Amino acid sequence: MAAVEPLAPAERGAVLAELRTRCLEGRASGALRPAGLATGFASLDAVLPGGGWPRGAVTELLGERAGIGELSLLLPALIALARAGRTLACVAPPHLPYAPALQQAGLPLERLLWLPLDPSREALWAAEQLLRCPAVGAVLLWPAVIDERQVRRLQLAAETGGGSAWLYRPAQAAEAPSPAALRLRLHACADGLRIEILKSRGRHAHALVVHPVAAA
Repeated sequence: MAAVEPLAPAERGAVLAELRTRCLEGRASGALRPAGLATGFASLDAVLPGGGWPRGAVTELLGERAGIGELSLLLPALIALARAGRTLACVAPPHLPYAPALQQAGLPLERLLWLPLDPSREALWAAEQLLRCPAVGAVLLWPAVIDERQVRRLQLAAETGGGSAWLYRPAQAAEAPSPAALRLRLHACADGLRIEILKSRGRHAHALVVHPVAAA
């Protein structure tokens, strides 16, 4: 077998540049990402990488207050996951769910885990373990306090299990960096729920979408 001649520095630089370009093109086109989980809202799917909620990743929902449609925004995706046999987990929620309304919307309640844990370290630990389980399709978490390192642990757990994680945080958390794959700021408005993309793995950062249905 003939010996392989090492590349000259200039040639090596050109090869590395070409590889870097192809990797960036692959990320931009979504070739390296799985298809997103449809949100149920065409206008939102159109501006999300992969055409929906990211799978195997953390999405942060940054709201000015609770009760502005932040749960109904996820309902179509949660229903789809539950009907596919995946388990859904709500960890440290601030309010009890109204089960008849969820059932009437089409959510199979037997697929829903409602875990009223202490919204501090106990809730973070539980969410991380749930995300590592492939049978769990979605974890919704309302932490009292969470830092960048803890978000990264949740992101790694989601990558391991392949499910989707939604992390509810106050609006002021947008000022701090986060390793979450997607960050959305939610704001109640006259037309419903205004959604601003603060961070995404794509080209649509700062896109604005309004969903009257999500705020219903």
